[in-house]
Amino acid sequence: MSAAIAGPARPGLMPLAQALAALLGPIEPLSGHEIVATLQADGRVLARDLVAALDVPAHDNSAMDGYAVRCAEVEAALAEGRALPVSQRIAAGQSGVALQPGTVARIFTGAPVPAGADAVIMQEEGEAGLDEQGQAVVRFAATLRPGQWIRRRGEDVGRGSIVLPAGSRLGPAELGLAASIGFAALEVRPRVRVALFSTGDELVMPGEIPPDRMAPGAIYNSNRFFLGALLRRLGCEVSDLGIVPDQRDATLAALRAAAEAHDLILTSGGVSVGEEDHIKPAVQQLGGLDLWQIAIKPGKPFAHGWIARADGSRCQFVGLPGNPVSSFVTFLLLLRPLLLRLQGVAVGDGLPCPVPLRADFEIPRADRRREFLRVRRNDQGGLDLFPNQSSGVLTSVVWGDGLVDLAAGSTIARGDTVSFISFEALLA
Repeated sequence: MSAAIAGPARPGLMPLAQALAALLGPIEPLSGHEIVATLQADGRVLARDLVAALDVPAHDNSAMDGYAVRCAEVEAALAEGRALPVSQRIAAGQSGVALQPGTVARIFTGAPVPAGADAVIMQEEGEAGLDEQGQAVVRFAATLRPGQWIRRRGEDVGRGSIVLPAGSRLGPAELGLAASIGFAALEVRPRVRVALFSTGDELVMPGEIPPDRMAPGAIYNSNRFFLGALLRRLGCEVSDLGIVPDQRDATLAALRAAAEAHDLILTSGGVSVGEEDHIKPAVQQLGGLDLWQIAIKPGKPFAHGWIARADGSRCQFVGLPGNPVSSFVTFLLLLRPLLLRLQGVAVGDGLPCPVPLRADFEIPRADRRREFLRVRRNDQGGLDLFPNQSSGVLTSVVWGDGLVDLAAGSTIARGDTVSFISFEALLA
C-alpha cells in the first residue's frame, strides 16, 4: 500500500471530504415535476415512487419452448418406455385449459402454464411423433424436477411493490421496467438549468482564428466544449453564454443576468487570486462564497457560492479552475454530485466506490494535497500512469480511463494496491 510521509495540506485549504459534506449538506432537490412519455425519459430522475399495479409475470409461464407436464406422469412413462399424448397447443398470448390427466401440452416461451402442470421440459429433450391413430405424442428420455423452466407469477415484480424509488435516474433498463408494469408516462424532476460561461481575455473560440494566426498567449477555449458535454450527459439544460471579458463590470452583469433564469451558474477560470480574476469578488458582491480552495491536486481553486436574485431567492454558483484537467476533475468530483443532488438523486458522500488495483508505476514524492492521478488499466490487470500529470495536459484524460485517489502525504511503490475510480463510474 502507499505510504504517508508528508505533512498536512497548508492551512486554508479544505479537505475534499469536508468540502463535499459542506457542498451537499444544504442542497435540496429542485421543486416541481413534469410528466414525460416513458419513451422520452432516458436520463431523467423520478419524482415519485413507481408502484406496480400488477404482477410481472402476470401468470406462471414457460421459460422455454417445450412441453408442460406432470412430473409423476413423465416419470411413470419413462419407467414403462411409452409416449404421452399431446392434448393441446399453447402459444404466447393464448390461454390453455387444465391439463388432462395422462397428457402433455405443447407450449411456447411466455405462454401461460396450464393448470395441473408442474414442470416444463425443453423440446430438445422430447421426441415428437404420431401414434397408430395419428394422435400427436412425445417420448421423453430425460429426468426432470418439479418447477423446472416455469417462471412464477410475480417473481420479477409483485403487485403493490415499489419498483423504482423516487430519485432513481432512468436509463434503458429502468425505462423497460417501467413499461413492463404499464407506465406510458412518468413523473420526473425538472432538469437543472445551467448557465455556462468562461472568463479570460486569452480565450479564443475554435474556428474564429486559425492556429497560424493566434496571438502570443492566446489559447483555444477547450473547457467550454467538455463542460457543456458533461452537463448535458447529466441531463441539464445548458445555456452557453460564451466568454466574458476580464472586466469587473462585465463579470457582474453576466452573473446578475444569468442568476435570474437559471438554477446554477458554472464558470471556468477567474476564481484564483490574480488581479484579473474577477469572479470571486463579483460573487461575493452579488451573494456569497461558501467554499474556496480545496486541498486536492489538480483542482485547488474550486469555488462554490450563490447569487441573489431580484425576488430574494438564490441561484447556485460554481467556479471551476481554468486549467482544463483541473476543471475536468473538479467537475467529476464536486460538481457532478451537486447536480445529481439538485435532481433528487441520492449520492451518498459524493464519490463512487473505488476499486483496488495494482499500480504498475511509482510515485516516490508525496504531495501535501490529496492527488487524483490519471491512469489507464493495462492488459496485465494493473494500472499505468500517464507520464505528464500537469493540470494543463488534457491528453491525459483522453488517454486515461480513470483516476487513482492518492491520500495526502502518500507515495506509491510499484506493485502497491491503490484506489482506482473509473471515468465510467464518474460519468454515470
